[in-house]
Amino acid sequence: MGQFGNITDLPRASAHIVVVPLRSFDSAKSRLRDAGTTDVAGIAERLARAVLEHCAPLPVVVVCESDDIEQFAIANGASVLRSPNAGLNNAVSHAYDELTMLCERVSIVHGDLRFPEGLGQFEPPSTITIVADRHGTGTNILSLPSGLSFHFHYGQNSAIHHRREAERLGVNVATVTTSPWRFDVDVPEDLSIPETNGGPSAPHSLGTAL
Repeated sequence: MGQFGNITDLPRASAHIVVVPLRSFDSAKSRLRDAGTTDVAGIAERLARAVLEHCAPLPVVVVCESDDIEQFAIANGASVLRSPNAGLNNAVSHAYDELTMLCERVSIVHGDLRFPEGLGQFEPPSTITIVADRHGTGTNILSLPSGLSFHFHYGQNSAIHHRREAERLGVNVATVTTSPWRFDVDVPEDLSIPETNGGPSAPHSLGTAL
């Protein structure tokens, strides 16, 4: 078993566990830094804290590579799994394998969602559910049953690759394209999207599934 921080806090045989991969806030969001955005570390931390908060009451495991993120996760009520290898795909694969015996379903949620409200009530509409980013190409949330031989493909056009992976396994898959969770933060303009697109003032909905 991997080295969890407070693994004893995780309920055994959970129906659904959320995995949030996080990298050190001091090195996160390179495109914001390159564009001259100030206090990028603070922005990344505030986004991640909101995601962890809104995942309640589902149990959350933060997968990370650094001491500072481990301490942040525990301080915000999450369990921790240290990834033995660098890179998002390696981290997520490791967490998915480690959690297979502890739950029926794993949802991988990015820690930079602008409007994370409702994550704790997430009910996937299909066996594998992909919540795409606002461009329809990235994967902001990927929810799947535990125990599959699923190959993760985070990176360019990940939503398409994850859909093809589900089809390879012969598992029903839905791609959600209009959820408020489609808004993540990569570039400065992502910070100025109005709340009417999915924030607290807008009705929460999973949106359209294809």
